[in-house]
Amino acid sequence: MNERIRHPEIRVVDETGAQLGILPTREALARARERGLDLIEVAPQAQPPVCRIIDYGKYKYEQSKREREAAKKHKQSDLKGIKMFPHIDQHDFDVKLRSAIKFLQDGDKVKVTVAFKGREITHPEFGRMQLEKIIAAAGEIGGQVEKPPAMEGRQMTMILSPRSAAGIKTAAPKPPSAPKPAAPPVASAPSAPPATAAAPAPPATTVAPAPPPAPEAS
Repeated sequence: MNERIRHPEIRVVDETGAQLGILPTREALARARERGLDLIEVAPQAQPPVCRIIDYGKYKYEQSKREREAAKKHKQSDLKGIKMFPHIDQHDFDVKLRSAIKFLQDGDKVKVTVAFKGREITHPEFGRMQLEKIIAAAGEIGGQVEKPPAMEGRQMTMILSPRSAAGIKTAAPKPPSAPKPAAPPVASAPSAPPATAAAPAPPATTVAPAPPPAPEAS
């Protein structure tokens, strides 16, 4: 930065982004000083190196702001835990559910565990029923099942995650539509039989003239 730049010549970009071309480093630094700004090396590996005339204080602030925003977007989700029993009463269930929803809204994953005691293990459907109710409530606030309910010894567990933590779900590809049945061929009207030549007319009958009357006897 500024006097620490040791290259004899540099390519300079001013504060507006305009290219000033290749200048001696002293001249570029003088131009920056005239504007009350700093000369910052941004591409030292280029030939010649590229430097920008900018407000260094503003540059550092904006850089720090971008880094904070990037850190928020790449926040690592913590795995929180909630434990209950298959015959939990409604009040305790509501407390557990509110905790799960808060964890999901904070961007954390939630591992929900149902522990079976004694003969409760013979009826795992009661534990699954509690987990299904949590899945339904979590879905209303954007939660999704990352690991479906499954037995692990005497426990049934599942993992929920906020939709943002698991990334955008891509829509499942639609199955190819069945080909439409070919339309039945349209029966064409029978073609008229070819015209036959007209039969020749019979020859006209010639009528013989009547004979003259015989002369009377005298």
